[in-house]
Formats: sequence, structure tokens, C-alpha cells
Amino acid sequence: MASSSRLLLVLTFMFIAFSVSQSDESSEEGDEYVRSACSVTRYQDICIRSLEAYSNSAKHDSRKWAQAAVTVTLAEAKNMTHYLNKLKHKKSIRKKGRRQRIDLSECIDCFEETVENVKNSLHELRKLNGKTFDVQMGNVETWMSSALTYEDTCIDGFENRKGKQVKLLRSRIMKLSYITSNALALVSKLASAGDEINA
Repeated sequence: MASSSRLLLVLTFMFIAFSVSQSDESSEEGDEYVRSACSVTRYQDICIRSLEAYSNSAKHDSRKWAQAAVTVTLAEAKNMTHYLNKLKHKKSIRKKGRRQRIDLSECIDCFEETVENVKNSLHELRKLNGKTFDVQMGNVETWMSSALTYEDTCIDGFENRKGKQVKLLRSRIMKLSYITSNALALVSKLASAGDEINA
């Protein structure tokens, strides 16, 4: 009986060790996929952190990486729009004066346009067609570039503003602009693949 128990214990440890090993290998492969995809982006650390969850499903598929990046951008842009709307109604903002409230309202308008452009991009990426691939990808690149421009416009509106809240706001918007820039890079990579994707 004791021998059987020891054998069972040994087999259990072997199974756990094998499972951990397989998990580590899968994790390493996932890291390689996301690092490879993000190598074309400007802000690679942010790219890896924001897209690593898609690694094992996207692998080396440029289309899936582009969709994943645009999906993440859309979620972040929606969150930012929600955050800005909440900020607009805070007493601390209302006390800052008319000019800052106007800047914030204009920033919200910019982000509503950003969300619309990114939505259009994701919709187009989900219905890519071999015959119209180049036209569709041209549309997506235009929309994502516009989204980035709107984000930059919002940041510019707070360029000469000071204060902890403004600094935090600019930091959040800058981070989103990096995510959008990375998404545009992955979209451009997909667009340049062209014939290879349609083959």
C-alpha cells in the first residue's frame, strides 16, 4: 500500500511538472508572437502590454493583430470619452473658468470623432474582401490617422494649462495616442501585406 501511495505521489508530481513546463512553453510562444507583431510599432512596450492577451489566438496573422489593436483602441477611446464627460461635471472643473470648460468640451468632441473613426475602422476590418482589399485598407488607414489627429488636437488644447488634474489628463490622452499610433502601424502592416493576405 505504501509503495502504491509513493508511486501515485511521484506520478502526480510528474504530471504537475509537465503541466507547468507546457504552460511555460505556451507563454514563451505567446511572448514571441506579440513581440514579433509589435516590432513594427513605435511604442513597443505599450503594444506588448495592451495586446499580449491576443498572442496565442493571433499568432502570425496580420489581420488578427490589426483587429486586436483597433479593438483595444476603441475600448480605450470609449473609456476616455466617458472619463472626460465625468470630468466636465466636476465642481473643480467648473471653478477653473470658462476657457478650460470650453477646452474640455472641445476635447470631448474630438474624442467622439475618434470613437466614430475607430468604430468605422473595426467594422471595415471585419468585412475585408479580396477584391476590394486595397480600397478598404485605405479607408481604415485614413480613419485611424484621423483618430490620431483628433487625439493630438485635444492634447494641444491643454498645452499651456497647469495643475495636477491637467497633467494627469494629458498623460492619459498621450497614452491613448500611443495605443492608436501602434494600431495604425499594425493596420499599415496589414495593408502592405496585400497580395500575401489575399493569396
